[in-house]
Amino acid sequence: MRRRTSPRKVRRKLSGAPAGSAIDTGRRPVISDGMAEVLRSLRQGGVVDPARDCARALGAEGVVLSLLVGPGPTAEPVWCHPELGARFDELQFTLGEGPGPDAIRTGSPVVEPDLRRVRPERWPALLPAAYELGVHGVCCFPLGIGAIRVGVLTVLCDGGRRLSEQQYADAIALTAALTTAFLNGNRNPRGFGMSLDPTSGLRRAVVHQATGMISVQLGVSLEEALLRLRAHAYASERPLGEIAADVVARRLRLEDDVSGPQSPDVGKG
Repeated sequence: MRRRTSPRKVRRKLSGAPAGSAIDTGRRPVISDGMAEVLRSLRQGGVVDPARDCARALGAEGVVLSLLVGPGPTAEPVWCHPELGARFDELQFTLGEGPGPDAIRTGSPVVEPDLRRVRPERWPALLPAAYELGVHGVCCFPLGIGAIRVGVLTVLCDGGRRLSEQQYADAIALTAALTTAFLNGNRNPRGFGMSLDPTSGLRRAVVHQATGMISVQLGVSLEEALLRLRAHAYASERPLGEIAADVVARRLRLEDDVSGPQSPDVGKG
């Protein structure tokens, strides 16, 4: 006769946790000394390059922290190390697909340490472009509580091995600390607040401007305007920011480009 398990002993498995890990089995995960030191330094304001230090503590190829701003909302990069991380983040932003957008949408970690094992139809535009960039593995951890989403932590992997239990536990601890700091409105100039202020210098402000202009010009929603902007960037193989800058400078009107990837009604009249 099988013994019944008490509901109190059942713990929900966090999606994406490595099989057999502390999180997977319900044991309390313990963060590494390196990550504990990074979190302590972040709170005290003793970190000059938080992305670099977090990447080292995680044993990762790179780290990108993006926070959600605007009505969209749009993910704005706040921390990034190295430059490859910034390029991959921009690629996801341009295409509107990838592990980062999926993690934000679902509220669950997206763990793909080897992109070669990902089904091509999952991210059809992103995968070949990521290979070309030299990105082999990506794990994204959403920042948020319940239905509230505030950002995403992207961790670049070397693609040669699975994410270890320790790396996963450290990434979850870092994500939790960042989420708490942001939601609590920590504005301590020596601590998290100095690094978690996406409105201090929006790198993608021009995209917001261009989206608004296209929305007015074409009489469409902001969501559709951004979709058209992304489609044009993808078709022209240029970064979204460059296309947006052309729109804002009035060097480009999407409705005038009938050869571009607009909706069927664009260009008809």
